[in-house]
Amino acid sequence: MTTASGAVATARAGARSRLPRLHGGPLRIVAPIVVFALVLAAWYVAGHYLLPEQSKFLLPPPETVVSKGLLDPVARTEILTALWSTVQIALAGLVIAIVAGVGFAVVMSQARWAEYSLYPYAVVLQTIPILAVVPLFGFWFGYEFGSRVIVCVMVSLFPVVTNTLFGLKSVAAAEHDLFTLHGANRWQRLVKLQLPAALPAMISGFKISGGMAVIGSIVADFFFRQGEPGIGRMIDVYRQRLSTEELLTALLLSSLVGLILFWFFDFLAGRVDRAHGRRRGA
Repeated sequence: MTTASGAVATARAGARSRLPRLHGGPLRIVAPIVVFALVLAAWYVAGHYLLPEQSKFLLPPPETVVSKGLLDPVARTEILTALWSTVQIALAGLVIAIVAGVGFAVVMSQARWAEYSLYPYAVVLQTIPILAVVPLFGFWFGYEFGSRVIVCVMVSLFPVVTNTLFGLKSVAAAEHDLFTLHGANRWQRLVKLQLPAALPAMISGFKISGGMAVIGSIVADFFFRQGEPGIGRMIDVYRQRLSTEELLTALLLSSLVGLILFWFFDFLAGRVDRAHGRRRGA
């Protein structure tokens, strides 16, 4: 089996060496900063000069949002406490979605009958309107931490299942033939061939699911309205108060959480790719 794994790694190395490599360099950092500065400038101009005086509360300028949403100690404590509750629920749901999604995808990749039996329900899970089932989850499981985690799992499961299954099934037939030639069993084929080949696709699914888990946590909190308040409930409170500065702060910070999760999985993808490169060069 070592010979088979080495031959597969050599074949992949040769194929990748013929592909052009894209290096972002400083552009990966400079380009988003430039876009952020342009958006901030447009926001500043709109908040100060474009909106009529009676409508400026709808889009306060950036410095007002920072002073009232972040620098004010009462508002900052309120928002960060709610954000921490949302982050805990989102992370718990994301971890469960990753474990369950990868498990379902592995099962479906090993037998056609399992894929035909389970995959349609994964699609159905994705197409169910989440706002319609949130009240049912509240009736069945209560309105506390557990039911909100279930909503996050439901929202973020499908990208993990789809991308992992795609990665597991994308292994070239020649590589499968090589493992068959060396007498590999089903477990060896899965662990040494399919799962390593599926890692990039799996992590792409994790990137999508990270943002979806944050959205699911906010939606669940917005509708359940019981238990420890999260960002969803605070957004509704600020909407009722017409506190646009605090509302925008809550929205931006919750978006930042999703962005951090994306960066984490992007960093993980880079580490995985470098590890594969070192093994191919070994």
